[in-house]
Amino acid sequence: MTRHFLDLDQVPAEELRHILNRSAEIKAARDGKPKLFPDENRALDSKVVALIFEKPSTRTRISFDVGIRQMGGETMVLSGSELQLGHGESVGDTARVLSRFVDAIMIRTFQPETLEEMAECATVPVINGLTNRTHPCQIMADVMTFEEKKGPIEGAKVVWAGDGNNVFASFAQASAQFGFDLVFAGPETLDPDAGVVAKARSEGAAISVERDPFKAVDGADAVVTDAWLSMHDDVSARDRRHNQLKPYQVTEELMAHAKADAIFMHCLPAHREEEVTSAVFDGPQSVVFDEAENRLHVQKGILRWCLGAL
Repeated sequence: MTRHFLDLDQVPAEELRHILNRSAEIKAARDGKPKLFPDENRALDSKVVALIFEKPSTRTRISFDVGIRQMGGETMVLSGSELQLGHGESVGDTARVLSRFVDAIMIRTFQPETLEEMAECATVPVINGLTNRTHPCQIMADVMTFEEKKGPIEGAKVVWAGDGNNVFASFAQASAQFGFDLVFAGPETLDPDAGVVAKARSEGAAISVERDPFKAVDGADAVVTDAWLSMHDDVSARDRRHNQLKPYQVTEELMAHAKADAIFMHCLPAHREEEVTSAVFDGPQSVVFDEAENRLHVQKGILRWCLGAL
């Protein structure tokens, strides 16, 4: 059976934990080695992974590319415009063709239906690099980072300040899988998808909503935010969205209402002085660049899990 990594609620919790544990070991084994020095266990030796980007990317592209090379594999980095996928060929047919040439596919796309059709028709593992609905690789890196800094995430309080976007949706799924409390602090007009929240709650997630950001972060172990305008959002809505989200900007004053050892997280790219002030972003509670690095390590764990080499 082909192992895909599409969303956090589609992988058993014990498997997600196994991926994280192995990813931590993979990271520790690389300590001090040059970036392209091969891993001791060349788990992807002689394997080829297609990296498809319909959306622009910095961290996803570089972390997957470098990680695959460190594991002894090769990459094919492709944009939607370079494939017949962007010129009328169906997603399913593209998946069937790619499966004859490569050992795995990572796709960063807009519509979740594209990801789902790719996985349905591919005979090799498909990994969700991001869709408009979810961003599971990022949240795996976030959980890894939290546990490096704070210990086990189970029972912790994580507060999301902003709008209920795709990153929050994966946090909602993670709340059920890893057993932490998740608080959404944002305007009602930008609430997360009700279906995503309901499903996560039905699977055990402890998700609450608090409109007052200062009440929301009381006792928080982590405060998380994201850009107020994502790459797929209508630019004409910028001023309206900013007006709605301004009360939820992460400032030093807001962080002071969380636990003294609370951490600040952001998946990047950040727009300084919008969703977060530079004082917080560059401050001692910020772990944003640790998060970014951990994309590399956790995605290596995900790839190895997908290919049965974990």
